[in-house]
Amino acid sequence: MAKKIYEHEIDDNFEIYVLIKSADIRLAKNGKKFIAFTFQDRSGQIDGKYWDAKEEDIQQFQAGQVVAVTGKRELYQNNPQLRITKLRLAREGEPSRPELYMERAPLKSEEMVEEVSQILFEITSAPINRIVRHILKKYQREFFEYPAAKRHHHAIVGGLGFHTVSILRMAKTVIQHYPSVNKSLLYGGVILHDIGKTIELSGSMSTEYTLKGNLIGHIVLIDEEITKACLSLNIDEDSEEVILLKHIVLAHHGKQEFGSPVTPHLLEAEIIHHLDNLDASINMIDTALLRTTPGTFSERIFGLENRSFYKPLFVQPSEEGQ
Repeated sequence: MAKKIYEHEIDDNFEIYVLIKSADIRLAKNGKKFIAFTFQDRSGQIDGKYWDAKEEDIQQFQAGQVVAVTGKRELYQNNPQLRITKLRLAREGEPSRPELYMERAPLKSEEMVEEVSQILFEITSAPINRIVRHILKKYQREFFEYPAAKRHHHAIVGGLGFHTVSILRMAKTVIQHYPSVNKSLLYGGVILHDIGKTIELSGSMSTEYTLKGNLIGHIVLIDEEITKACLSLNIDEDSEEVILLKHIVLAHHGKQEFGSPVTPHLLEAEIIHHLDNLDASINMIDTALLRTTPGTFSERIFGLENRSFYKPLFVQPSEEGQ
């Protein structure tokens, strides 16, 4: 059972250890309960349904448990899924620690902390610098440990910090090319734009939305955190700098139908919206293509209008060592 989920080919029968990321109880058309699982290991996530689930199964197979699953990797409507034939909890002496199965960001936490810390020196606006440092200090552990999403982009341990560092790197290039951009607003907005997810999400293990996450959402939550920071630091919340910083975080989804209460009306807000979307999109596509055979299309990507992406047979000469 050494192979991981996506090291197996389509139609392979196998037995592997996986972590239950989520377990939702649903009713089938025949009125019987089934469990809609999302399993994960360090190669990725896959869905699977456990039909005719008994109450003991529902109590036993819950999120955060490591299980040994026997089944077949299949495609359903061009999306990978696991057909389950047998399921049991990992036994004593078997690899049952959940952290063994959790995908992690390619940068270590201390590396991300260092990159963000260096950027803070580029934020020359005193109010923005103080607000960013205050909020970052308050949520630093969660910020560099939590995923950036429950399921779609950067849904890995440390994904939130890595997503932010990725955007900061792109923001540096934008500033070099467009000297009119305000560095304090751009860097401050990038660091804060998703930090509300430390309140919106439950953590890196079996990630779910919290009550505040479901009812308020990370965009409004970070706006509230900026207000709290202003009160703690005796900063005028009605100053232009604070209003502009709030506008950036409130507008970063770009459109009201995508969750932003306002659309971007500031250069730096428009830039962050596009950089955020670009980094999330590339991550979703990269993740799908990693488990796609060259010359075929990927699974459909929900976050990108259910589009599939082609993985070329053509490889750049540099990648072949030429």
